[in-house]
Amino acid sequence: MMATSLVLVVAEFLPPSLLPSMAASLGISEGQAGQAVTATALVGLVTAPTIGMLFPRLERRTLLSLLAVAATVSNVAVAVSPNLVTLLIARLLLGAAIGGFWAMSLAVAARLSAPEHVGRAVMLVNTGTTLATVAGVPLGIYLGSIYDWRTVFGGVAVVTLIVAVALRVVLPPVPPAATTGFRVLGETMRTPGLGRGLTGHVLTVLGHFAAFTYIRAALARTPELNEAGVAWLVIVFGFGGFVGNLVVGSLVDRHLRLLRFLVPFGIGAGIGGLALFPGQIWLVGVLVALWGFAFGSWLTVAATWIARAVPARMEVGGGLLVAGFQLAISVGAALGGLLVDGAGVGPALGVAAVCAVVGGLLFGTAKQRVPELGDRG
Repeated sequence: MMATSLVLVVAEFLPPSLLPSMAASLGISEGQAGQAVTATALVGLVTAPTIGMLFPRLERRTLLSLLAVAATVSNVAVAVSPNLVTLLIARLLLGAAIGGFWAMSLAVAARLSAPEHVGRAVMLVNTGTTLATVAGVPLGIYLGSIYDWRTVFGGVAVVTLIVAVALRVVLPPVPPAATTGFRVLGETMRTPGLGRGLTGHVLTVLGHFAAFTYIRAALARTPELNEAGVAWLVIVFGFGGFVGNLVVGSLVDRHLRLLRFLVPFGIGAGIGGLALFPGQIWLVGVLVALWGFAFGSWLTVAATWIARAVPARMEVGGGLLVAGFQLAISVGAALGGLLVDGAGVGPALGVAAVCAVVGGLLFGTAKQRVPELGDRG
């Protein structure tokens, strides 16, 4: 599942790496080609909370494999797309595959692991996503410098098909959860504390993307940083995220209650620090690393919380978590753009930091139905 999440998210982030060649080949602008990412995120928002309900009786190992096959078909269709319309339709299929896989993989990881190791299991699956986020764009740029963009998508399709087969062979059978259906979605949303926690989750992720979408502009406010320095700090952010996922993943099963506050506050502190202290290069480096460390572990913390909030309805809960993530990506990037254009980078970072901190307060104070290990009562 870690390998599958890696190749799916690499495919999601390939267009930003290959925009110039894609746009030139299809006879469109780079802005139009960039809508391939928007289309992927929007359909993932719809698919994530409904995938289990659309296939209530399908064995989950098979479902995960079929979603990977759908991503394979999408990548092949992109590779042979003659125009923008075909490209966007193909990317809609990828968005459905990614949204469905994210939601279902969290539920499957929770069901295959012992209750005391849910956080660690989620961390392992999330490692693939973290690696893809760190390496996806650089890998796409490198491959695009050697091969035609269509060849790159074709190669990713082959790798995706391989992991689809491996999923079917390696995973044990996972029967569908008994609690699936659209009625259950409404019942789950009424779980005490769930709405508060999900709102905090959306605000935290929204704050991150309102700032991260414009990270190059934010780092450009440091006079000593040239383009190479900015690129290195983006790498520092990604490496911090990889380390954060591993470290927090090893602690989250026993210290979830504390981490529900610390991780979003870490995101807010990193972003807010960049807004307040843009001129101190050493401090900027520390803040970027802190921001990356915190955000890289966020999905692990959020998924562990949802597994304890609705342990019997993890398929629905995981879907809601992923849908909230996709919604926050779209709204956060748009909000950040409006703030950057209207007020400047500094105020945009400040608003993003406030969103993350308020999100952390809501998320951290949401009810947790199942005590963490070591808690009394």
